[in-house]
Amino acid sequence: MKTILSTLVLTLIASNLLAHALWIETDNTGKIGKSQVVHLYFGEYAQHERDELSKWRSDLKDLTLWLVAPDGTREKLSIKQDSNEVVSSFAPRVKGVYTLVVSHPLKDLSGTGQLAFLASTHVLVGSAANTIDQAHNKNDLKIFAVTDQDWKVNKEVTLKVFLKDATKAGNTVLVFSPSGWSQELTTAADGTVHFTPLWPGKYVVEAQDFSRTPGELNGNKYTTFWQGATYSFDVR
Repeated sequence: MKTILSTLVLTLIASNLLAHALWIETDNTGKIGKSQVVHLYFGEYAQHERDELSKWRSDLKDLTLWLVAPDGTREKLSIKQDSNEVVSSFAPRVKGVYTLVVSHPLKDLSGTGQLAFLASTHVLVGSAANTIDQAHNKNDLKIFAVTDQDWKVNKEVTLKVFLKDATKAGNTVLVFSPSGWSQELTTAADGTVHFTPLWPGKYVVEAQDFSRTPGELNGNKYTTFWQGATYSFDVR
């Protein structure tokens, strides 16, 4: 009975946390030398809710945004806080696939639990470059599209989830469309899920992991660890 109750509590906690997420919005294509704006939001994408910064959890608004160039070089981008978003920009210097990535453990615990919000997306510069290198995203939990970046309505998209560079069956993936439609999927043994977008626009997908991993943060001990990772991309 204790095991059942414990499982139910963990499920409810994870479901509640999953209601809000951090995600990146930017064009998935760019041009050499042209500045590109990057927006980061916290809220519920499917409900078109982008929370004011005053409602962001703990110190999430002080996140660090990294740009990983096609050759793997990492650059910390400057950020600016606006009313309901964190904003940055960059100008691609060479052709290839650029990775934008955030990994932010909150400084304040949620009860006895540690929370971490992760987000990523890719920017394609030059038509010849369409291969995403998952190794450029160093987050423990990550999700990304493994099909080419020519994302179109009614064309199947394959996503893959990695947890500490390993794949496993049974990970939950949520898909949110710009129309407000959402779908819950479960990864196969190779960490993949598949779905077919029915509307054009930006999609946000989320993977999550919840574990009884104890640790210590800023002198405060925690008994559980939750992390949610999003990936955003445009469908034509």
